[in-house]
Amino acid sequence: MTCADPTSICSLMKTRPHLDITLCAPRGFCAGVDRAIQIVELALERYGAPVYVRHAIVHNKYVVDGLKAKGAIFVEELDEIPNTEAPVVFSAHGVPKSVPADAAARQMNFLDATCPLVSKVHIEANRHHAEGREIVLIGHAGHVEVIGTMGQLPEGAITLIQTVADAEAFVPRNPSKLAYVTQTTLSVDDTSAIVDVLRRRFPAISLPHKEDICYATTNRQEAVKHVAPQVEAMIVVGAPESSNSVRLVEVAQRAGCANAMLVERADKIDWSRFETIRTLGITAGASAPEKLVDEVIEAFAERFDISVKASGEQRERIVFNLPRELRSTATA
Repeated sequence: MTCADPTSICSLMKTRPHLDITLCAPRGFCAGVDRAIQIVELALERYGAPVYVRHAIVHNKYVVDGLKAKGAIFVEELDEIPNTEAPVVFSAHGVPKSVPADAAARQMNFLDATCPLVSKVHIEANRHHAEGREIVLIGHAGHVEVIGTMGQLPEGAITLIQTVADAEAFVPRNPSKLAYVTQTTLSVDDTSAIVDVLRRRFPAISLPHKEDICYATTNRQEAVKHVAPQVEAMIVVGAPESSNSVRLVEVAQRAGCANAMLVERADKIDWSRFETIRTLGITAGASAPEKLVDEVIEAFAERFDISVKASGEQRERIVFNLPRELRSTATA
């Protein structure tokens, strides 16, 4: 075959525009997400199907659908689960204290897949409350992690602050007995601005022993800040329900890439936004598997002559222990 035929594959390849793709690193699964998915998979292996999961184990439809295909059944509340000996897994986002208490009262076999970094925030909140402090939680109303953290303590013990304006307007019961904790998946910059207001207004406020925003959120945001000013467009692979993925889009836009967007799957790409670009950054939220990133790259390879390079250090060495009940299954 020659290139004389304008419809030939050879001719089409020659006319495809070139696109330089920069992959942000690190990206994708964090240790907490990896652990939560393993818990469901190992529970299915040990106990057999079905295994019930309260709320989406992580905020990614591809992951959830994959676990459904293996025998997981997802519910929003425990009362949706029939009387059964099948185990129930609590999602990585954490749950209010009332949930395991209810499960225990119903003699359910339950496994807690709460990310250990979320559990750390729960422990901090309980410690501050035990020491007589009023607690401010920096986070987003309605997010399941926020619901779980606020549900660690009696109603009124925690006040939710979402914005700088909220921080300016907040009136504590006793400014000398005040502490703050944060949702783990927030924008580092937004959270810092709120913390600055709280520390200015209430100098005695107790701080977290260690930053509450998780290492994976921080690392992925830093990677995006580095790449965003160098590219004409940025894709964040992730679900709209994923707080950390949505924050990555905002971070990219603030870092200089106005054409940044969230893409759940390759078939959701709005190609009209990429017709004239020659440089593209790609990252993925902490609950998005690398397979979905590969899908996006392959979709661009069908339309562009691409070159791909990585920016940053991909390896994150943090690993969280599995629940004791499943460690022998994992070893086997």
